[in-house]
Amino acid sequence: MIETARSASTPLTPLALLLASTARPLELVDYRGALTARELDAPDVETAALMECAAVHDLGWLKRVAVRGEDRLRWLSGMVTNTVSDLAEHAGAWNLVLNAQGRIQGDVTVWRESDELELEIAADQYEKLLGHLERFIIMDDVELVQLNGEAAGMARAEAALGVTGPQASEVLERAGLPVLAAPMTSTRVEWYGFDLRVERVYGVLGAHYVLWIPVAGLEKLWKFLLTAGATPAGCASLEAYRIAEGIPAYGIDIAEKDLPQETSQTRALNFNKGCYLGQEIVERIRSRGKVHRHLRQLELFGTVPARGTDLTLEGDSVVGQVTSAAELKLATGSRVVGLGMIRAEAEVGEKTFHYTDGTSSGIARIVGS
Repeated sequence: MIETARSASTPLTPLALLLASTARPLELVDYRGALTARELDAPDVETAALMECAAVHDLGWLKRVAVRGEDRLRWLSGMVTNTVSDLAEHAGAWNLVLNAQGRIQGDVTVWRESDELELEIAADQYEKLLGHLERFIIMDDVELVQLNGEAAGMARAEAALGVTGPQASEVLERAGLPVLAAPMTSTRVEWYGFDLRVERVYGVLGAHYVLWIPVAGLEKLWKFLLTAGATPAGCASLEAYRIAEGIPAYGIDIAEKDLPQETSQTRALNFNKGCYLGQEIVERIRSRGKVHRHLRQLELFGTVPARGTDLTLEGDSVVGQVTSAAELKLATGSRVVGLGMIRAEAEVGEKTFHYTDGTSSGIARIVGS
């Protein structure tokens, strides 16, 4: 979710600092806990790049945390919902973090490189989620160490850029960077004297790459990616693309009250990994085979509804809420896409939902129903 109100304590991303020094004025907004540019090109140009070609964009709101100590594998495996010990070298897995009642406290991506473990966490979750994890380091030889940002010190300052779209791999090749064949894999390369980490993460409509580079090399990498054919994109088009892919964000589409199976994100769950915090609830739901609501991808026809807008059926019975929605500005016309939490009984059949937001209204359908 993009917040236009800017807190004095919200940091600018390294890319926002770099671009703010250029002649073109930028509208900076709070996105995922950091200030970044809302737009870097015309909205339809950015959307077309993401949907059809490739866009380069800010990921400076990501934080990296090393998990160190002799007990790191066992401890981390007991804190997250997906596999840790069985991760292959240079592989990653998206995880949910639960409390003892099975409620979602946040999400992290776990990466393994040899015997080293790292977490990637959005800035808007960082303090709360690290506090939750640290409470469960009791008699364990485990230490959580931030690897980028102010806590890491200037000597280790890094920044993350994203390259996203169907032609993302081609852009990386033209920029002299390695291409990864499979999602959730990573590699390292020396690039013009900089230690650069390349990750390919989960995507639906196109490839998603995350590039970590020392801040000193950020401007060079940005310019190389632009020259290689990537279109600069701001967080508004990136957010619309996320919603169009049906990829939920914690704090927006996933809340602390939610249970894992309600999110429909089975890619975050591993049922063969052994015990972890909240596992009993996850297994109980699996054995019963159902929950009472699910997060679903929506196609909307009407204005863009606000987050929390009710979805109703005939007779005005409320059967769900919109968790996020956005307009995709395309050359062929605009589409309105969304995600919503829908009661299970309302999902049966090809139902049409209605919504009213102020004086505007529209209808919604579950994608694929």
